[in-house]
Amino acid sequence: MPLLKDGLPTEDPWRFAESEEDLDREGPVFVTLELWRSARARLAGRNAALGLRLKSDQSPEDLAEDLAHFKAIALEFPKFTDGRAYSYARILRERLGFRGELRAVGAVLRDQLAFMKRCGFDAVELEAADPSGSWTAAAREFSAWYQPASEGGQPISALRRRLQAAE
Repeated sequence: MPLLKDGLPTEDPWRFAESEEDLDREGPVFVTLELWRSARARLAGRNAALGLRLKSDQSPEDLAEDLAHFKAIALEFPKFTDGRAYSYARILRERLGFRGELRAVGAVLRDQLAFMKRCGFDAVELEAADPSGSWTAAAREFSAWYQPASEGGQPISALRRRLQAAE
């Protein structure tokens, strides 16, 4: 599947392992929570990068001690009206201090991209290629916000204060 990372289309080196047999693959691999729990010892000793794919009903708070094992976490949007992944992204970034890649997967819409970025997502797995560049354009639509968020940008009020101080 095509990947949009930091607002730009990029080649996705990650593969998804559905079973323990898939763990023999070279390169970075995403595993399910169930696979992580059943093959934890084997996966913890793996040389290649390891990622975790969480369903919308699987809270990352249950894995706080294990987060150091993962270079990436993919949070699933089972349908575009299910916003639990937004909350999980903020929990991962703000409470649990996760600094790896946060990837949105599943039923994501272009219109949600700005909000995903604000919650801490830095990658989106697209269901189809983006030949028109509409996803890339969406990544640049907003440059200032009224509220602070996980992505670290300063809100408009802080920018105003800085401009006033410079006068």
